[in-house]
Amino acid sequence: MSEFHYEKVKDPTYFSENRVAAHSDHRYFTSLAAMEQEKEELRYSLNGLWKFHYAKNYRSTIPGFEKEDYCCKVWGDIRVPAHIQMEGYDKPQYANVQYPWEGREEVKPGEIPEEFNPVASYVKYFEVPSSMKGKKIFVSFQGAESGLALWLNGKFVGYSEDSFTPSEFELTPYLKEGENKLAAQVFKWTSGSWCEDQDFFRFSGIYRDVYLYAIPEVHVEDLTIRTFLDDTFTKADLTVELKATAAGKVRFTLSREGKEEATLEDALESGKAYVMKMENPLLWSAEEPHLYDLLIEVMDTEGKITEVIPQRVGFRRFEMKDSIMTLNGKRIVFKGVNRHEFSSRTGRNVSREELIKDLTTMKRNNINAIRTCHYPDAVGIYELCDEFGIYMIAENNMETHGSWDTVGESKDYTGVVPDNKPEWEGLLMDRINSTYQRDKNHPAILIWSCGNESFGGEVIYKMSELFRKLDPTRLVHYEGVFNDRRFNDTSDMESQMYTSAEDIKKFLENDRSKPFICCEYTHAMGNSCGGMHKYTDLTDTEPSYQGGFIWDYIDQSIYKKDRYGKEFQAYGGDFGERPTDYNFSGNGIVYGGERDESPKMQEVKFNYQNISAVVDKKNVRVINKNLFVNTDSFDCVVTVEKEGKLLEKKALEAHVAPLSEETYELPVKEQTLPGEYVITVSFRLKEDTIWAERGHEVAFGQAVYTAEAKEEPKKQPKFRVVRSLHDFGVKGENFDVLFSYLNGGLVSYRYGGVEMIEMIPKPNFWRAPTDNDCGNLMPMRYAQWKIASLYLSHKYPTGGHYPGGKAPKIEVTEDWAEITFTYVMPTTPAAECELTYRVFGDGSIQTTLSYDPVKELGDMPEFGVMFKFNADYDHVAWYGMGPSETYVDRMRGAKLGVYKNLVADNMAKYLVPQECGNKVGVRWATVTDRRGRGMEFTGDGMEFSALPYTPHEVENAMHPYELPEVHYTVVRVSKQQMGIGGDDSWGAKTHPEYLLDTSEKMTFTFTFKGI
Repeated sequence: MSEFHYEKVKDPTYFSENRVAAHSDHRYFTSLAAMEQEKEELRYSLNGLWKFHYAKNYRSTIPGFEKEDYCCKVWGDIRVPAHIQMEGYDKPQYANVQYPWEGREEVKPGEIPEEFNPVASYVKYFEVPSSMKGKKIFVSFQGAESGLALWLNGKFVGYSEDSFTPSEFELTPYLKEGENKLAAQVFKWTSGSWCEDQDFFRFSGIYRDVYLYAIPEVHVEDLTIRTFLDDTFTKADLTVELKATAAGKVRFTLSREGKEEATLEDALESGKAYVMKMENPLLWSAEEPHLYDLLIEVMDTEGKITEVIPQRVGFRRFEMKDSIMTLNGKRIVFKGVNRHEFSSRTGRNVSREELIKDLTTMKRNNINAIRTCHYPDAVGIYELCDEFGIYMIAENNMETHGSWDTVGESKDYTGVVPDNKPEWEGLLMDRINSTYQRDKNHPAILIWSCGNESFGGEVIYKMSELFRKLDPTRLVHYEGVFNDRRFNDTSDMESQMYTSAEDIKKFLENDRSKPFICCEYTHAMGNSCGGMHKYTDLTDTEPSYQGGFIWDYIDQSIYKKDRYGKEFQAYGGDFGERPTDYNFSGNGIVYGGERDESPKMQEVKFNYQNISAVVDKKNVRVINKNLFVNTDSFDCVVTVEKEGKLLEKKALEAHVAPLSEETYELPVKEQTLPGEYVITVSFRLKEDTIWAERGHEVAFGQAVYTAEAKEEPKKQPKFRVVRSLHDFGVKGENFDVLFSYLNGGLVSYRYGGVEMIEMIPKPNFWRAPTDNDCGNLMPMRYAQWKIASLYLSHKYPTGGHYPGGKAPKIEVTEDWAEITFTYVMPTTPAAECELTYRVFGDGSIQTTLSYDPVKELGDMPEFGVMFKFNADYDHVAWYGMGPSETYVDRMRGAKLGVYKNLVADNMAKYLVPQECGNKVGVRWATVTDRRGRGMEFTGDGMEFSALPYTPHEVENAMHPYELPEVHYTVVRVSKQQMGIGGDDSWGAKTHPEYLLDTSEKMTFTFTFKGI
């Protein structure tokens, strides 16, 4: 055994020494009784408090701390597993493409930072448990970032890199009776860090479980399980290959739900393929994740059991047929997400409870696939995906984004990692082997991925070929060939990122040699996911397009306190780290913190649903997109509502075979009384599952129709008009309103003697920019509309004879009194708009905003009117699309109904405050105080927003804690707001069909009234 020298950490060819060969993640027990009691007698956890020393770099470490006679018991404590940056040492650093040391130290590929390279020194004192004595003993570090050197009782044991797969070492030669001293040094940056430039927070330390394990004399070190189905999918071979430490016997028992299905007993031989025949096995899929229990009993030559191994088995066949990916013979569609392993509490050490919440949320929202971006996760997720039924692209730990992202222009591959450079080949091939060996037995894994965004070249091609050699039963993925086609066969499928749906169509018109997936798409940063349906619709019409993986699942944000002690979700840069990529760490469809669904999830669930219900007044066309499940597996419920009131609810027997469609007559009668009616056809779980209770809705469709009635002329109450030199008033029985010529608008609306408005309502053309808006320079391109909203005036810059500029136009009839204000907008060229108030005797005010578009100004973010009310009016109700916020390009997942919430609820918890809370298709909305008093707005399919802040206030805050104290309820009523977009967040604009139409005169009419 050689001694450890720090210089080795800088050598890409040195990535492991004396490490145990990678193997499957199977568990084993000493007996059946121990297995049933989950009693792992041959495993001993070393999690907990370790002695700890932090050093800024290797030069400031303590020499000889690992020696047996050096006492470290006086050191401070640190918890294991944990990142040191989450325990008060160093600081988290978020970076996307750029390497974290750029601009701080001049480091070439393979070299490492020297001035700042934190070294964490750990010591654990322990005694070997009695149950493990006399056996070979090993230590397993399930994850240490990014390089680990290990000593036991002063003797160097070994070294390992690859932050995301286990590092295991045999300790037997170095153990002694009584207390032992295990010492480890973990280096934040190693040469291998050049291959770990993922878009995530940079941490270090021992952040996954650590445990000792012992092995019996006859022990299965590794097992490989595969299922082979014939072309009818009714006959299967289950093959098991074992690697054993000694000769013996083995017995296999396959069962399901306690019923024995097959058995086999034979001699134990390493490398032998044991085969068990099955007739009509239940097949595994995300729709029906049928699992079998395989019990492996390992015996010595005398027949004495030395260990028992429980293993879950899923029978399935995944393959490429005619350039289409198929599961069990059917074309598969990935309705996926990229999921970083991340917790706001503990970084990349995710608790089982958080993991189960993630998978439960995914299943409840029709997500059927995960890409483990961009490294292997901790072992727990794979077995749970087997159980829950979630397909996986299992990704190897490789991303070298910062080494190549400019070479497309320069064509200089000198610094590209790994490209064709032999010094990187061993390290990366080792990672491929480690990824495969640990996770190979999970049916949920359909595809292996070489890594992410590392350009191309021969090394990555060899990595893909190693995957194929190790596992011919799965396909291999790598997106990077899109940037470098020298080794196009590296990937079995065409995989691209953020390609528009239109460009996918164009690509496939010219090349169908491979199926197409988007390994990242519909970038979910902030208020986003607009236009997602264009991609999911494409999976229905283009067979070669087989789905995609949303970027990404959860905001990477960390609990932190502001200067006043209030907790918030911190993002890149909030820890004083530089360089950083700021709030680009927040791209999730669930928030950080408690991992709750963001409003974007409503749309994801609908776009990913496996049953489509196309509804009209009399019929429903049911399209079953499931591959294996009939719609009769669900309850189908039909409801009829009128403005949120349930009128009828009936069951519908829908028996639609997989990949088929049927049309059924609705079991509800057509309504004839005047009004608007909503028919909803809902498919719901018939039975409880591990992820949802019976009654959970998995899919729905809706239709809206109106029963017309002859509208009788409405007799308006009497009112009177009060005219004066500077003001114009209208009074009725319960209200009075006052318009000011001098101030240019409605200055008072009193209802029941109470003043309702806090600010003159004004035309509004602006919204607080979203992350997507900022990425596509919307604020720069549309800046005049913000100025127009903030600074428009009824006065003219040059003055005029009339004090207010242009005199308001007033017209009074027997039924109403009307006043029109003209506003000049400080745009170039100058433009005008008009705001007309028509006051009726019941206190309602019909309001019309009109504008003759000036061609040079183009379209605007919003066309509407903004009001300010006292913050006491904090209760919102609306009849429109909901329950979550909606936009013209993100409203398919919403239902028309009556909803209620608080104004504060409409402030989505996006990491950076931005436009949120909008509601489309609104027929009426109310903003009231807790007693139900306030204002009602009505209109024909208008858009409506009620927030505690103006767009300008929201835009000025980079964190929620920067928002001002709440004083007002700000209501925006609009004809339309532009769509939010979401193809990507660094340039993609809102699709043209979701912009405001300025080709002709624009008018918007709505009514408001005190209640």
